[in-house]
Order: sequence, then structure tokens, then C-alpha cells
Amino acid sequence: MTTRSTDHAAAPVSTFAQALEAAAGTAALSPSSHNCQPWGLARATTAAARRAAADLTGQDADEYLVLALDRERELTALAAHAVEMEVSCGIYWRILLRALAAQGWTAAAVRTLDGDAGSGSGDETVSGNGNGNGDETVSGNGSGSGVLVGAGWPAAWTPLCVVALRPGTPSAERLDDLRETALARRTHRGPYRPAPVSAELLRDLAETGSPEGEKDAVRLRHLTERRDLRAFAAFVARHAGLDFGHRAAWRETHSFLRRDLADAAARGDGFTLEQLFGPMSRPRRAAMRRALAPATMHLLGKVGYHRVLAAGLADIVRRTPTVVTMSFAERTPARAELLRGGARLADYWWRATRHGLSLHPVSIVVQHEDLRVRLERELSLPGGRTFFVSRVGVAGRPAPHSHRRDDAAGHVEI
Repeated sequence: MTTRSTDHAAAPVSTFAQALEAAAGTAALSPSSHNCQPWGLARATTAAARRAAADLTGQDADEYLVLALDRERELTALAAHAVEMEVSCGIYWRILLRALAAQGWTAAAVRTLDGDAGSGSGDETVSGNGNGNGDETVSGNGSGSGVLVGAGWPAAWTPLCVVALRPGTPSAERLDDLRETALARRTHRGPYRPAPVSAELLRDLAETGSPEGEKDAVRLRHLTERRDLRAFAAFVARHAGLDFGHRAAWRETHSFLRRDLADAAARGDGFTLEQLFGPMSRPRRAAMRRALAPATMHLLGKVGYHRVLAAGLADIVRRTPTVVTMSFAERTPARAELLRGGARLADYWWRATRHGLSLHPVSIVVQHEDLRVRLERELSLPGGRTFFVSRVGVAGRPAPHSHRRDDAAGHVEI
């Protein structure tokens, strides 16, 4: 197994290796829950791995890539985290394929590996438009997938899908534009300007579609009416304290809390107190660090501190001009749907950033089954399972950059 990291400098691309480095460097800037970056990427280079990838995709192609979930990086404290992890991988995958298409590498077929990774059972999505988008789905038995997870495959990785790539005409997108927007994207948790987002812009964002069939698989709704926003803020005030009061979930969240930006840069993941609560003085930062420690939080929870934090979040939500929700059409979506959800979210967030908008996911409302079902009922949300809820608006001030680990933009060769 060899590991290669991506050079972030823009350079003329003449080989697939260079195209992959540029694409992976851009895709590595994708958002993920807790900035945990749970994706893995492999390039099939050996004869055995290429034969297995060809069998899986049904395509004799020039190049094959495999998307994986890195189980050493995933969140596991809550059952809903399993959905979040694969959606996060889907975001990364979508940006990767868009960046490759911009350089003339067309996705001829994408095969999703559902269920047991070793069996490779799943769906095959065939694409011919140069953007990595699929327009046909057929069943398959995944014959030969075991070779992909053989020699050279990291033991902690679960394969999610395989893509067959061929050189062709570059897409209409520019790689520099993709990277510029990826660099500009932030999760802004602070106040947003009160001015409403125009209805025309929201319609444009709602119509954003990635792979074929994804628009039907993912239902989107914008909450803009003051009545709906007040109802959502009240829901957050009543229930968001669970994010801090659930011992296992908060212990896992706290493990991604970094001391400061230097610590975040050194570790290459997680987030800082400033990214959660905005700028603060050194004494307040020290006090917050002590208060948020899992043992302290457990004690403070007995006197209602988690409700104070929930009320603060609710106040921010109440003054937000728009909330977006995304839902799967099915209550128990298969892996292909999870990845399509990530693709839809990637395109939405990317388009919103291009228009100067910021997002702040309010994940707690969908991370607990009872809360999610109650939210869906109270707000009459569409679809079978809501997987993403976020504030949308123009941020009042810049947010710190989220760091990436050294190997987030790398890949292994199998």
C-alpha cells in the first residue's frame, strides 16, 4: 500500500495522477460532522484490483476509484451517526467527481456497494454525461469485490462505491472555481443578518440537482415564514439541550473540541470554542473549557446548564432568515440514497456559498429518533426521513477556517 498526499497548488494537469491530486485536494475541503473527515479513497492500480473494479462497474475503463468509510474516523455514539457518516462521504465524493469531470475525466459508471462490504451486493449506476451523474440503476451481485478489500486495502475501511473513469471532454465547470468556492465555504454558527434571502435565490437553491434521480430521492424545504421559524426555534429551545446532556454523545463531541486554532491546525480536525460560540476573551474561553468538560457538564446538567446552552442556540435560530431541511423519500434509505443525499447537500452548500450565503447545521434535531420524528410531525416536513436541518443566511462576520488532517486529500493504491 502506498499513500500519497495532495499538492494544493494549482498546476496544469497532464496525467490522471495529477488530475486526482487536484480533485482530491478540493474534495478534502468538504464539510463533515464534527469535521471528522470520515472518507477514504483508493485508486485501483494492480491487475487484480482493476479486474474486480471492472466486474463491479461493468466497464472496461482507464481508471477506477473506490470511495470508503474510514471506521477509525467515524462518529458512533448515536445510531443516526451512521447516516451522517455516509452522507459526509457522499459530499466528498460528489465534489471529487465534479473536480475530475472539470479536468476531462468522465464517470462511465458508479457502482454502490450495499450491505456487507465483502459481498459487494449493491446497485450499479451508469453515467454518460461527463459529470459523474447517474441515469440508470440496475441490480448486481458484486462479483469480484473481495479483491478490492484484499492486499493493500486498509483494515479500517469499508468500501462504499466504485467509479469507472474515462478521459473525455471537460465539463463546463472550471477547477479553479470549484476550489475557490470550496475554500470559501464555512460553517457559520454566529448571528446572520436579518434581511430575508430572496425567494428567487431560494428557488434556485431548491432546484439544484446533482445525479439523476437524486432530486426525487431527496426532498427539500425552506422555512421562511416567521411562524415556522418561531416554531423551529421553540423546538430547539425545548430539545437541543439533549446534545449536551447525552453523556456518550457529548463525550464524543468533546473529543473533537480543540484547545485553540493552533491545536486544531496540529491535529487537522475538530473545531474550536470560537467556531462554536464566536469570539471570546481568554478568561471566558478558559471558563467555557472547564464547563464543557464531560464530567463537569454532567454535574451542571443537574442544575439545568444544558437548557441554558439550548436557549442560546434557539435565540440564534430565531433570528435566522431561513432554515433548510432535506429528507430522504424513504424512511430507511439504502446506501445509494445516502450518497445521493450527500451529493445533493454538496451541490446546495456549494451553490449557496457562491451566492454569499452561509450554513449552520442544527444536527441535534435529527440525531435522536424521537426528536426527529417529532420535528417532522410538528413542522410537516416532507419525505420519509429528515437527515439535514440548517440555518441559511448571510453571516455577520467571517468564521475561522476549519483545518484538515494531512492525509484527508490523499489516497491509497490497491
